[in-house]
Amino acid sequence: MGRAARAAKVDAALATVGLADSADAHPWQLSGGMQQRVAIARAVAYEPSVLLMDEPFAAVDAQTRADLEDLVRHLWRQLGVTVLFVTHDIDESVYLGQRVLVLSNRPTVILEDVRIDLPDDRHQLETRSSPQFAKLRRQVYEMIQLAKRATARNYCIR
Repeated sequence: MGRAARAAKVDAALATVGLADSADAHPWQLSGGMQQRVAIARAVAYEPSVLLMDEPFAAVDAQTRADLEDLVRHLWRQLGVTVLFVTHDIDESVYLGQRVLVLSNRPTVILEDVRIDLPDDRHQLETRSSPQFAKLRRQVYEMIQLAKRATARNYCIR
């Protein structure tokens, strides 16, 4: 790929994550949230069909996390990319997902595939305060608690 095409791709990826005005900044000049946006832009620039994200927002504050969650949902809708998002945050999994796969401990297997039947157009306060969100959150939480109890039984010395 030529230099001009590469520069155009970088500019487009930065614009997609809201950082078009920070293209010339050094990493140490960016906030943690902005650094996460750069990481997402780097992934998006490759035009993937699947975006793998493993605990990407663990080190940012709550407001930045909410903004980044909305960015991921926006990218999913705008780019049509499949997002596989690994998180230990139940609320985050329900807010972001169309499905939540609850995994067991060792050996890792899928315990439950929870369909998230919330509207695609989600808003942090409205969605998280809805009765359906609470119901889904509880369902995922209960499955995690079952997995913990099963693991504790499996490792009990008799």
